[in-house]
Amino acid sequence: MLTFLREYAPWLAPVLVFGLVVFVHELGHFLAAKATGVYAPRFSIGFGPALWAHRWGETEYRLAALPLGGYVRMASRDDEVAAALEGGSEEGRAAAAANLDPNAMMPFGPRPIPPDRWFESKSLGARLTIMLAGVSMNVVLAFVIMTGVSLYYGRPIQSNSPVFDFVVPESPAAAAGLAGGDSVVAVAGQPIKTWQDLVAHVSVSPDVPISITVMSHGVPRTISVTPRATPDTNRESGAVRIVGKIGAASRMDRQRVSVPEALRWASSRTWSLAGLIFESVHDLATRKASFRSLEGPLGIAKVSVEAARNGFEQLWVLIAFLSVNVAILNLLPIPILDGGQVVINIVEAIKGRPFSLRTREYILRVGLVAIGALFLLVMFNDRCRVFSGLC
Repeated sequence: MLTFLREYAPWLAPVLVFGLVVFVHELGHFLAAKATGVYAPRFSIGFGPALWAHRWGETEYRLAALPLGGYVRMASRDDEVAAALEGGSEEGRAAAAANLDPNAMMPFGPRPIPPDRWFESKSLGARLTIMLAGVSMNVVLAFVIMTGVSLYYGRPIQSNSPVFDFVVPESPAAAAGLAGGDSVVAVAGQPIKTWQDLVAHVSVSPDVPISITVMSHGVPRTISVTPRATPDTNRESGAVRIVGKIGAASRMDRQRVSVPEALRWASSRTWSLAGLIFESVHDLATRKASFRSLEGPLGIAKVSVEAARNGFEQLWVLIAFLSVNVAILNLLPIPILDGGQVVINIVEAIKGRPFSLRTREYILRVGLVAIGALFLLVMFNDRCRVFSGLC
């Protein structure tokens, strides 16, 4: 049984990563809709045809064929474009239903949806609460994971010893045959006593082969490694310089923490993840970073498998990172995303009346085109990484 888990558990990692992040996000919308009295007839993980569906109470829960997201279908008079994307409006589906429940509301029965159960009938505050509940739940998920990781494993403290904790796949270190647990003894014949000594030697040799002597399982080995030239930005001055990196991480020591300390560390770590993602979005918008760096479902799945192979701690940290990532990206003011819907509702409140159905359709179609273009881009990037040499 243990052999089976070690062999096949990593391949289940993408299901856990995608499923948990999406489920928590949509659960936030769903719970907020229920709390504010909005009728929510469907809670779906994935888009397209249902692979499994079951109705409890007034809500149908389903797993759909395209596991690239999810949605909570809410009763909305004007959301016909999104309704078509997610499976049809509630009015239209009622007429097509084969087995109506005489005591249920549309689309499961003949009863009309009460006026106070429509999304548009709620106050602006209630609508914003529903729309922001998904990103809030993603942040909460990251915070809970970071708290649990620090309590279970201890707070990580970077060790100063020149020992590799792990080696990044497809990095110069991995290509040279270095591995986690290797202890660096010398670089270019110069003795290495601390991690800072190692970084100092490697960073000044971008694209220049250097010899690294390591102790691996008690056996000394000398290997030639060519550090990869990598841009490094000074956070204070903004200056960019090229340094050498081999793709290996230092060993982390562990320090047991109390619950209050774990909560403080989790807050700081979650905030740091958010800052890192905001910085990445800013770099993409200002063209400091290339869109080729974006990864799609295949790339994330690959990273998930690698994280699972390195242990559950890295897998949980990856889930926390992706959860914060989903939260921030959903706040972008793009129609269909939560941020775009927030902007639309605020503008409508300022105008004093909703957009016309045609205007709303145009806005949502622009969002569909933007999201579709982004999806094609990340899938293209994934293809280039999976089938190296094609791009």
